Amino acid sequence: MKMILALMVLVQLVWGCSNLRERADDPDFSKTTAQFLEKYWEAHPRHASEAGLHQYDSVLEIPNQKNREHKLTFYKQQLQIFENVDPDPLSISQRTDLALICNQLQKRIWQIETFRSHQWKLDDYNLAEEVSVLLNRHKRPLANRLKDLSEKLKNSPEYFQEIKNNISRPTREQVNLAIKQSRGALSFIRGHLRTEIKKSSIKGEELKKLNQRVAATEQATRRYITYLKGLLTSPKAVGGFRDFRIKPELYAQKFEYDLQIDSTPKELYKKALVAKEETRSKMFEAAIELYPKYFGSKLPPKDRQEVIEDVLKKVSIEHPKADNFVDTVRKQIPELTAFIKEKDLLTLDESRPLIIRETPVYQRGFAGASVDSPGLFDPQGDTFYNVTPLDDMSGKQQESYLREYNNYTLQILNIHEALPGHYVQMIYRNKSKSVVKSIFGNNPMTEGWAVYTERMMLEEGYGNNSMELWLMYYKWFLRVVTNTILDYEIHNKNLSRAEAMKLMTKGAFQEQAEAEGKWHRATVSQVQLTSYFAGFAEIYSLREEMKEKKGDRFNLKEFHETFLSFGSSPIREIRKLM
Repeated sequence: MKMILALMVLVQLVWGCSNLRERADDPDFSKTTAQFLEKYWEAHPRHASEAGLHQYDSVLEIPNQKNREHKLTFYKQQLQIFENVDPDPLSISQRTDLALICNQLQKRIWQIETFRSHQWKLDDYNLAEEVSVLLNRHKRPLANRLKDLSEKLKNSPEYFQEIKNNISRPTREQVNLAIKQSRGALSFIRGHLRTEIKKSSIKGEELKKLNQRVAATEQATRRYITYLKGLLTSPKAVGGFRDFRIKPELYAQKFEYDLQIDSTPKELYKKALVAKEETRSKMFEAAIELYPKYFGSKLPPKDRQEVIEDVLKKVSIEHPKADNFVDTVRKQIPELTAFIKEKDLLTLDESRPLIIRETPVYQRGFAGASVDSPGLFDPQGDTFYNVTPLDDMSGKQQESYLREYNNYTLQILNIHEALPGHYVQMIYRNKSKSVVKSIFGNNPMTEGWAVYTERMMLEEGYGNNSMELWLMYYKWFLRVVTNTILDYEIHNKNLSRAEAMKLMTKGAFQEQAEAEGKWHRATVSQVQLTSYFAGFAEIYSLREEMKEKKGDRFNLKEFHETFLSFGSSPIREIRKLM
């Protein structure tokens, strides 16, 4: 049905292309979409709160069988409605919304009925994130937010009990991640939440009730941690552990729902293999050029691998100190801002500052850096750039990590996560005219945009064409390419840990600490690692096509701002809109 819908949309686009630009939005479809969204928010209070709809801030969704059955009924009813929509009267933008809604509903049904992630994907359960949304993102008076929080936490013991009831044959890796995140949640509740309560104006019976519910949440979290630790020694209680590899059939299905690109998993994998060799060649060219600078008159080795490794070791020595890693990131942001303005690459919204902070403990264990942005309906909310400090690493691990994120690579990271990467894209996303395009975010678009900006910034002269920066960029991009190879081979070719480490450390020149972290990430996620290369390839290709089509009329800033104006849509849909 999904393929039929996609073909139908494509046929309609071709058939009516001479009139589509003038066609206005169809009011009946707008009404149908508004009704769907109203029901969607009610069924997904967490997503609603994250999006900035405060009427759902006090609701804690209990992940039980009754809730899943209710959602399934809702998804199937809505899918039937939208699959019966005639696309002919719709504007191009509405046709894109139609495709996005149908994909979202089909994906949700698949997750419950086929993938059954509620049984084993434990990182989907993170109550601390919901608490954090209330405390850190929203700008309403603290007392009001804490009253909503009190109501939300009222049912937290039941919430944790239902998680336990759901667990069936989890992966060992997911159990370990859940323990780490739950410990972080406890620390967050004892620290930040308790501090906020003391600062608030809540008094008397309300304060007593809030403290009781927070204490009950702490106790339920501790019991949950004890339960999870017990599973590590007695997994038979939940049917044993399953392999974290989801195998080719499920992988292909998840790939289609998550990425919404025109390539199959195997096709993208083959593209990545080609890109890997091309990028390694670029690294060799840069290393040969740099070799005399670092080794004088010494002749380079005959082996290309050794040449690249030798130069990388020299360049990687220039890195921040472990105790000021976060501050180093903080100091680089103004430099990126100034360059974007100087080159007029796109318009920045200076009313929405980026706040650099240490990654909250309950969010650690997946990525070393990330951006946490406010929802569509919360325009005054803060945007956080989370950077994980190196406190829990040994001295050897810190040195390995810092060689990976040296003075040059750290600039690429900040372009990706902050400017003009995720931070800027998310601000534009929240200004999109289409709610659907903004809330049903597409990973290849968001990650692909961030990867695209890395190369674009260097192409525009960032770093004064430093060969060291280009070398480290190619190493970074090789990591993007290797992400796709790693993810595909793990789930489709049973890649072992030893083989994966060789792929990353030798094939992609990654430091041991980085490779170990990526292996962990690949064991607790599926498909997501492929979205970086998939998105980059489509965006870069689209830009080059637009350049060729427009010739002297092509304007880079215009391309960027037009591309970003369509929210977090799949790139194949943005291509139609552009």
